[in-house]
Amino acid sequence: MQEVSGNTLGLKPSQLHALRRTYRRRVPAEDIVSPELARHLTEISRETGRQVGVLLDRKGDVQSVVVGDARKLDLPDIGRARAGSYRLRGLRLVHTHLNGEAITRDDHTDLALLRLDLVAAIEVLDSGLPGKLHFAHLLPGASGEMWKDETVPTVFDAGFYDALQNTLALEDELARASSALRKTSGRERAILVGVGGSTKGRGKGRGRAEAESSLEELKELSRTAGVEVVDALLAMRREPDPRYLIGKGKLDEILLRSMQLMADVIIFDADLSPSQAINIADATALKILDRTQLILDIFAQRAQSAEGKLQVELAQLKYLYPRLVGRDDSLSRLAGGIGGRGPGETKLEIDRRRVRDRITALERRIDQVSASRQVRRKQRNANGLPILSIVGYTNAGKSTLLNALTASDVLAENKLFATLDPTSRRLRFPRDREVIITDTVGFIRDLPEDLVTAFRATLEELEDADLLLHVVDASDPNLDAQVAAVEKILAELELTGKPRLLVLNKMDRLPPGTPPPLAEGVPVSAVTREGLQALLHACDRILWSGGRVGFDEVAAGAPRREIV
Repeated sequence: MQEVSGNTLGLKPSQLHALRRTYRRRVPAEDIVSPELARHLTEISRETGRQVGVLLDRKGDVQSVVVGDARKLDLPDIGRARAGSYRLRGLRLVHTHLNGEAITRDDHTDLALLRLDLVAAIEVLDSGLPGKLHFAHLLPGASGEMWKDETVPTVFDAGFYDALQNTLALEDELARASSALRKTSGRERAILVGVGGSTKGRGKGRGRAEAESSLEELKELSRTAGVEVVDALLAMRREPDPRYLIGKGKLDEILLRSMQLMADVIIFDADLSPSQAINIADATALKILDRTQLILDIFAQRAQSAEGKLQVELAQLKYLYPRLVGRDDSLSRLAGGIGGRGPGETKLEIDRRRVRDRITALERRIDQVSASRQVRRKQRNANGLPILSIVGYTNAGKSTLLNALTASDVLAENKLFATLDPTSRRLRFPRDREVIITDTVGFIRDLPEDLVTAFRATLEELEDADLLLHVVDASDPNLDAQVAAVEKILAELELTGKPRLLVLNKMDRLPPGTPPPLAEGVPVSAVTREGLQALLHACDRILWSGGRVGFDEVAAGAPRREIV
């Protein structure tokens, strides 16, 4: 005889025996529940003062008997068999309600999260007989609603609903909706989760306005990565949940939303700890990404040169290494002596060792790249040409400005991190003065430390710069925060002592006559070329103090350029 699960503590032996006898009962496949089983459940429920339920398969056989308390029923772990984007569990839950309530939120949650065929609740009358029958089933995502509730006066009145045929028809509709969605979209569908409040890592001390701004930036990152954003939610917490970051209840809400919108990815605007990532993935069975993983994925897509690919791989492995954790450390490689004899090296430890070896090899190769780049810089600097380095927030228009100044065709897109590899061009000033102008990778708030470390060979270009052109998007409402983020990264790179010139790009996006948002910057438009002469004047005053160059002599066309 199979055992009864749930809250069985304190039940009498006779009550437990009656519950075990429930496994002998059988319900017609097309019926939600038989009158005999309904009366059996309500009598036990009235006697024990607890909710009692059964899980029925599509043949009508009882698979589990569960006991709860007076208000709720905690289902056992039923695994993930048949669970998928359109397949249902193949089980329906029939249980009792002692207080005359209809389908509750917990019932709806079990229905959706476990993808049950159906959930039914039988009211228990004072006499112990069954009263009204409430039941709910899922609906296809295209309908706009996630489930439908129905009520009949007694279990005898539920014959109009064929549980088996309606479930099979629902699966067919879900399959058609899922297939149509894959054909029309072809991209991963994601729900974004912003995090605010006193959380660890990203989000620490962030108010609602700052968290909403960061969530908008996460949308742009997702668009750049080729992800279709179907919804974006904001979770505010005083303290982070150690297991799920945003709490189990909020996570269940997001999971319900993901099922309704047929999303297959959840992206958090926070850095998840290894344990949090594992717990959330286990609870949702969806792909879970945090902000750092999303940025790393964008870098992996954008890396073109061999050097860029090495740097991205190094950053990815450094992120992955602490997340290669096992649930049982007792089988890891042990030292010699007492307690050191055992199964030897496990698969997990082998993977960790291989990652460590690969990280060491990549760091060695990047050091070689850095050395060769240093030699090229010395050769380039032997001519004594001043060096301008363009820095700034990602998508501020740095590459477009480089193209406008040097008549180049460097890739420039309206996407974050469109350019990863540094690009150098020679820009001729009037009166035979020349400078070398270099475009670098864009910055972003809380740029992952592993990325900064991996791209150190690229960022070393900034150390030899005579002038940093800090390009900002004048039309962005978060201008001040972006300027502060870039200045913070420059401070971390110990570059605050370099002369800097603030360049307010994209002035053409502001309404005509609008003054520059920052008084100390040089307003320009890399697209319309307005303000470029003023920018060259400002560069001349900094690079050649006291020297005046007649910029009216600059031809109407673009200056001559050479590839260095």
